This record gives sequence, structure tokens and C-alpha cells, in this order.
Amino acid sequence: MVRSDDMAKQLLAGETERWSAYPSWKQFTWLYFLSLMSGLRGGLLLWFEMSGGEVWIGGAAVLLVCVAILRYWAQYSLTSHRVIVRNGYTGRKIHAVAISDIREVTITQGLIAQFMGIGTLVFHSTSGDQLLSLRGISDPEILKTRIEALLPNGYSVRAHQAASL
Repeated sequence: MVRSDDMAKQLLAGETERWSAYPSWKQFTWLYFLSLMSGLRGGLLLWFEMSGGEVWIGGAAVLLVCVAILRYWAQYSLTSHRVIVRNGYTGRKIHAVAISDIREVTITQGLIAQFMGIGTLVFHSTSGDQLLSLRGISDPEILKTRIEALLPNGYSVRAHQAASL
């Protein structure tokens, strides 16, 4: 995994890191639910001494390993000049957007995400195109405030509540 020391070496001259995080564990609630259902089914099969229970419990364990792998796949960073998405395992830059290219940032949250306190930040360019999405951000309003402080006057950060689940 990439240490913050390694991350600091990859920043541009005069650039400082303001925030860094991985997607929230809460982002993968659906995998926890599938793992729970698989584990319960395996447990019931074992309880009633039927074959196949071990396979269902093994599947539940595999799903939990997938959660850990997926969570660290992307690392999000906000610096004084850019928003960066890196591979959490290799440290390679996947995508970066200059703060000066950002016109608008929207926060989208469905009902479940809102209840869990996570959201997706969507960055829009000065030409109106979508540049980047950061999914599964814990407390997205905090990051919104940090980005708002870096944006030039006249640009906006909006919150959008999705109507769908």
C-alpha cells in the first residue's frame, strides 16, 4: 500500500495535500448484506446437516475479502492545486483534475447513502463536461467546504439529493 510519504513525493512543486481518503467502508454495505445472507444460508445447511454449507460460508468469506480489496483500489486526494485519484495499491495516478478546471461540484446522495452519511462528489469542468466522480465519501459536506475554499470566486458547489434509491 502507498504510504503518505510516497504520496508527498508525487506532488508538484509548491503543492500541499489538504485531504486524502479511501472510499468509506459504508460504500460496500450491499456486499456485507450478500455476505451475511450467504453465511446464514451456509450456517443453516450445516445446522441441518445438509451438504454445501461449507461452500456458502466460503463464499461469504470471499465477499468480505472483495470488500477489503475494492475499498483500497482507489485513493482520493485533494491538494492545493488538484483533485487526484490514485490506485491505492501501486500509487499510480489514475486521474487528476486541476482546481482551476473545476466549474462546479455537486454532491449526490440517495436515501440510503444520506442515512449512512456518505455521498458522491461529481466535478464538472468549465466547459460543462463531467470530469471526475469520487464515490463513497464520508461526510461529503466537509470535503465540499474544503473544495469551496479553493475555487475561485464565481464558481459554485451545490448539493443534490437524489430521489431514487
